[in-house]
Amino acid sequence: MKPVLALVGRPNVGKSTLFNRLTKTRDAIVADFAGLTRDRHYGNGKQGKLEYIVIDTGGFEPDAETGIYKEMAKQTRQAVAEADVVIFMLDARAGVCAQDHDIAKYLRKLGKPCLLVANKAEGMTNSHQLVEFYELGLGDVHGISASHGQGTRELVDLAFETIKLGAPDEEEVVDNGAIKLAVAGRPNVGKSTLINTWLGEERLVAFDLPGTTRDAISVPFERDGQLFELIDTAGLRRRGQVFEAIEKFSVVKTLQAIATANVVLLLIDAEQGVTDQDAHIAGYILESGRAVVIAINKWDAVDAYQRELVQRSIETRLSFLKFAELHFISAKKRQGLGPVWTSIAKAHRSATIKMTTPVLTRLLLEATQFQSPERAGMFRPKLRYAHQGGMNPPVIVIHGNSLEHVSASYKRFLEGRFRKEFKLVGTPLRIEMKTTTNPYAGKESNRI
Repeated sequence: MKPVLALVGRPNVGKSTLFNRLTKTRDAIVADFAGLTRDRHYGNGKQGKLEYIVIDTGGFEPDAETGIYKEMAKQTRQAVAEADVVIFMLDARAGVCAQDHDIAKYLRKLGKPCLLVANKAEGMTNSHQLVEFYELGLGDVHGISASHGQGTRELVDLAFETIKLGAPDEEEVVDNGAIKLAVAGRPNVGKSTLINTWLGEERLVAFDLPGTTRDAISVPFERDGQLFELIDTAGLRRRGQVFEAIEKFSVVKTLQAIATANVVLLLIDAEQGVTDQDAHIAGYILESGRAVVIAINKWDAVDAYQRELVQRSIETRLSFLKFAELHFISAKKRQGLGPVWTSIAKAHRSATIKMTTPVLTRLLLEATQFQSPERAGMFRPKLRYAHQGGMNPPVIVIHGNSLEHVSASYKRFLEGRFRKEFKLVGTPLRIEMKTTTNPYAGKESNRI
């Protein structure tokens, strides 16, 4: 599982700036005034080969009892509960204030691993001005500058050391050949009901109340001689609607379950259609590179008009998952479940397929003969050969000259050719371009 780092602190200490730095994005809005972030915000980071999840939170006031600050405090408490390491951020230039003492008192009571970080410490990392932060009683103070990137890599390394990352991974290496199948979707779409139907017993609590499942539950299962690990995830609702403390582990556990699964079954409620949140979940599955099968549950409960609306919403809102096979089912009445397993098997086969270099290169050359890439100014990309660069999702690496000028539309054209040849369904296919460098470029000729 990816480790989780939560950024906590009073308003305007640079939490969102550090979030953007660690995730290498601009997802968190940054401005020079307090209180901009309110909900907790999740993002993926990577340092070397190690990946992690970062949670950005709003300004924390542990003792707030009314208004928006009370709700922001709830969000921060949930982020702290989800985290493996809490990064308590302070303003190195403003010094310690009463609110910092309140937050420190709260974190000390929890006893969770915590790193004390003084932000905006450019030019003063070793200064005596950081000494005052030791009075918070949370150990050593680490000076960084999130806006300039100073000390951020060392901070992540220290977080990994704090949770002794590596020991759990050694246990997870054991592979019994089981396919990890995560069932994901919004709350109350029937995920637990579907798994209970497959198992033939009431293994999981299924109730007509959103948020019944709080954690990612793993259940072993065997079908036609193939081992599966069924993962029932908690429903992912919009962050602004998650206020109950009992749901504190739901979001991060679901994101981790999706990231570690081999295949994800995206379950959608036919009665409500494809919502924005369904599209967000589908986007995360695609970003994670997981194989995916789409199932529309409660199909028996809607009329012909609603069915047409659902099909149209799938075409518009989930158009980026055209490679995924679609099924209309009823988990409660056991309708349409057989073909779902066929699609799961196809998606897993496609995600783990081995593609030989000679076949890939032949397909590439045939594609360029059929349609050459567009010229970009003086340059026309020259695609020479291709090989497989990874599985789950499949990655095809293409080598040649001036490949930085290959358009996105031409990459989609190549993707279509590869998909058709290898019969890839239910999995993303990533194409990487690597331009061959001229070893003699920039060197003066030795000719006289």
